[in-house]
Amino acid sequence: MNAKEPEDLARLFVERANDRDAAGLAELYAPDAVLAYPPGATTVGRDAIRAVFEQMLLQDIRFRLEDPLPTLRYGDLALTATRPADGTGGRVQVARRQPDGTWLRILDRPEAGD
Repeated sequence: MNAKEPEDLARLFVERANDRDAAGLAELYAPDAVLAYPPGATTVGRDAIRAVFEQMLLQDIRFRLEDPLPTLRYGDLALTATRPADGTGGRVQVARRQPDGTWLRILDRPEAGD
């Protein structure tokens, strides 16, 4: 399943993470996406993002859908964010509409600290 709206990306992320599907998680990102994870690092490109998620999913973490903040759209770009349940400060993403109408993340800062 692909994201038909930018807001779908958060739900799909949680579902795939809880299924321990690193490849499926990486498919939510554009081939040239930038991920600010692990903390203090920048991961660039879908293949590198998949490798990071493979390592992350080795941990015994259960993900849950967090309360979304309103999406801000500008043409084929969308800024999404959630209120983190773990108190890490904030999560923000930029998604881009693809030619087929689906959405992929191009920028992701999952743990914006203080």
